[in-house]
Parts: sequence; C-alpha cells; structure tokens
Amino acid sequence: MSERELLLGLDLPTWWFLVIGALFSGYAILDGFDLGAGGWHLFLNKEESRRIALNAVGPVWDGNEVWLVIGGGALFAAFPVMYATLFSALYIPIILFLAMLILRAISIEFRSKEPMAWWRRLWDVTYCCSSLALSFLLGVLLGNVLQGIPIDARGEFHGSWLEFLNPYALAVGLTTVALFQVHGALYLGLKTQGRLFAKMYLLVKRAIILFILAFALVTLYTLLYLPHLTDRFREEPALFVLPVVAFLAIANVPRLVSKKRFFWAFIFSAITVSMLLIVVATELYPVLLRSTLDPAFDITIHRAASSDRSLRIMLWFVAIGVPLVLGYTFFVYRTFRGKVKMDEHSY
Repeated sequence: MSERELLLGLDLPTWWFLVIGALFSGYAILDGFDLGAGGWHLFLNKEESRRIALNAVGPVWDGNEVWLVIGGGALFAAFPVMYATLFSALYIPIILFLAMLILRAISIEFRSKEPMAWWRRLWDVTYCCSSLALSFLLGVLLGNVLQGIPIDARGEFHGSWLEFLNPYALAVGLTTVALFQVHGALYLGLKTQGRLFAKMYLLVKRAIILFILAFALVTLYTLLYLPHLTDRFREEPALFVLPVVAFLAIANVPRLVSKKRFFWAFIFSAITVSMLLIVVATELYPVLLRSTLDPAFDITIHRAASSDRSLRIMLWFVAIGVPLVLGYTFFVYRTFRGKVKMDEHSY
C-alpha cells in the first residue's frame, strides 16, 4: 500500500473528497429544511402560525449551520487550491450567501424582541427573503461547479463578474429552492398540527409540482448541453443505480404526502437530497472544478490536495470530531422532538 493509500484501496485525496461530500450533504439535509421553512414564512398569514413556524426551527437552525462551517473548513484544509480558486472566481455569490446567512440569523433573533407590528413585519420579510436567497445561491454555486468556469492553468478566473448568472446555474438555483421548499414544508408538517398542518399539506403538494418541473428542466439541459456530466455513467452502466434510486426517492414523497405520512415523506426527502448530491459527486470525480477554457486546466482532487501528511493527520481529527457533532445533533433533535408547544420562552 503506497503513501497515498489509506483504506479499501482509496487514496487520501479520494477519502477527503468523500468526507467533504458527506459534510456538505449533512448541511444540505439539515439546513435545507430550515431554509425551506423560512421560505414559507410569508405564506403564513397569522401571527401565531409564524411564531410556531419559527419555533419549529428555533432550537436547531444554528446547530445545523455547524455542518457548513466544518465543511468549509475541511475544504480549505484538504483542497486549498480548490478553495482559493472557487472563492476568487465566485466571489460575488459567496459574499451574497454570507450576507444572507447573517440576515437570516438576526431576523430569527430580532423578530420577537419588540411587539410593534411594523417591527415584526420587517423581520418576517427579511427572514423569508434571506431564506429563499440562500437556497437559490446554493443552487447557483452548485450549477457553476457542475458546468465549469473559465479558469486557466494557474487557477485564475477569466470571466466577467456576472459570469455566475448563466442559464444553467439559474435553473439549478430554482430547482434547489423548490427542493428545499418541499423539505421545509414536510418538516413544518411534522412539527405542527390543526389548521397549520392542513396548510402545510396543501403547500407541500404545490412545491412538489414545482420541483418536478424544475428538476426535469435541469435534467434535460444537462443531457443536451453538458455531456461531460454523463460520461462516467456511460462508461460504467452499473452507476445508473444512483439516479434510479434518486428518482424512486423523489417519486415516493408525493405518495407518502397523499397518505399524510409526513415522517416517512421527510425521510425520503432527505434521501432525495443525499442521492442527488451523490450523483453530482459521481459526475464530477475526480474533478473538483472544471475549466471551460481547456480540460487540461481542470482542478482535480490530486492537483488541489494538501500534502499526504496533512491529509492523514486531519483525517484523525475528522474521525474524532464528526462523531461528536453527530452525537450533539442527535441529542438536540431528540430533546426537541414532537409538535411545537408555545410558552413564555418561545420566539
């Protein structure tokens, strides 16, 4: 076994590719329903309904963002070349994303600090708009990574400052919004009852239709104009099991919703998120960032990776830290399980 190999015949950069993929998948699943719940906020007309929706995500939203922090830190530590190139090329959407994270956080915390109607309305609008913007920007970032960006052999960006607003990235952004809206509506359905539950039942069915249409559009665009994303599946037909599983998970959500089995619908929604990201990882590997100027300029996991010694040492930190985060996440969700109950400490 060579220095670059660790377990199961996989080299260290490949293991870190899997680790970072798992961390970002955890973020998408957990914060995805937070963002979706926030995106529905203005569709809830009553003050009590909005407070219940806020308290559904209140105990967990900040813990969910830990997965983003860990994922970003792991990307910087394991693949610094990728980190530097991505942040310099997509500086504007990333800064907008960070700004929206701040706005969402202060909206949740500030809304109930004052009783005035205008004050609460201000933060309601900010909370909803920032949540939708975060979902959209995540999709835009993913769409640009999938399509590729104009970078040279040194990783320097050669596009315009609005390069990230291309049709494919916008379509992936819309699809991400729709997916998170489904995910968020299912979570709110789990945490609410009575009239609010009935409203979420109606909203989630509409969101599913929007997601299916957006997903079909992105899939068609990918097949027609981005053949490099399907090369691996054509070379290894056995991998077609991944998109098939993703499709079955998507198809199972409306069936379970129609039976009002929101818990299992939420589980299959989470499976859908994870399977779609697994398909994305399969399409990209071993490329982290594709160059649209020349395939020779692609940033691969081996070109972007830190030294073997650094990767090996950091993997031990992951082996210790990730179980702790998982344990904390399990504890929080178990503590606040069940329907939302309002009290004097509620938002």
